[in-house]
Amino acid sequence: MHTSHDLRRAEAVRLDTVSKIYGRADSQVAALRELSMSFADATFTAVMGPSGSGKSTFLHCAAGLVRPTSGTVTVGGTDLAGLDDTQLTMLRRDRIGFIFQSFNLLPALTVMQNITLPLQLAGKRPDKNLIRTVVQRVGLAERLGHLPSELSGGQQQRVAIARALVTRPAVVFADEPTGALDTRTAGAVLSLLRESVDTAGQTLVMVTHDPVAASYADRVVFLADGAFAGELHRPTADTVAARMTRLGAWEDENREQAAPMTSGGMY
Repeated sequence: MHTSHDLRRAEAVRLDTVSKIYGRADSQVAALRELSMSFADATFTAVMGPSGSGKSTFLHCAAGLVRPTSGTVTVGGTDLAGLDDTQLTMLRRDRIGFIFQSFNLLPALTVMQNITLPLQLAGKRPDKNLIRTVVQRVGLAERLGHLPSELSGGQQQRVAIARALVTRPAVVFADEPTGALDTRTAGAVLSLLRESVDTAGQTLVMVTHDPVAASYADRVVFLADGAFAGELHRPTADTVAARMTRLGAWEDENREQAAPMTSGGMY
C-alpha cells in the first residue's frame, strides 16, 4: 500500500515562501521569489533551470549556508531561523553533506585524510567498510596517499563526493557534482548517489544542467526567475531536455515582459 509508506516518509527539507533579495532598495535583485518546496526522506531530487534562475541561491538557502530574506527553511523538522551560528554549524556538520563545484579540499592532506576529515571533526569512528566501498565506487582506491595537487579536476571532484558520503549525512546537497567528470566516471558517481538514497536512506538534492544526470533522480524540480516552474516525476533524459527547452523559451518571453526584474546570471 502506497499510502502508509507515504505517511511514514517524513520531510527531510522544507522551504516555505522563501525569498532572497540582493542589493539595496534602488537596485534590488530577487534571486528567489516566495519559493515553497519540500523534499521527503530517502528521495533523490534534481533541481534545474536556465542560467540565473536561482538554483545556487536555492541550494545555499536550503543547506543553511545563506539566510533567506523572508520565509522559513526547516531541515529534519528544525527551523533554521531559530538557530544561532554555532547551532547552525553543528546541524550542518551532523546532518548535511555538501558536494560543491569548488572542491574545498585541504591541500596539505592526502585523499584519505580529506575524505575522513568530517568524521574526525564530528568525533565519529570511521566505518572502514563504508569508506572502502565509497572509495572504490568513485575510483580512488589507487589514489588514497596522493595530495589534491597531484590529482586532476575530475579526481578532486570524486574526493569531494566521497567526503560528503562517508559521514552518512541525512541530506546531501550537490551542485553540479558531475560537471568536471568524463561520461564513464559521471555514470559511476551518479549510480553511487542513487545507491546512497536507495540503500542508506539518504536524501539527495542535486542542482544540475545535465538531463542525463537528472534522469537518475526520482523527481526533477524546475526553477525560472527564482520561482517554481513545474516538476517531473520518474524523469528520462529526453523528457527533461524537452522541458528545459520549453522553459528557456518561457523564461525569455517572461523576461521581455518584465525586463526590470531580471535576476542576474551569478545567482
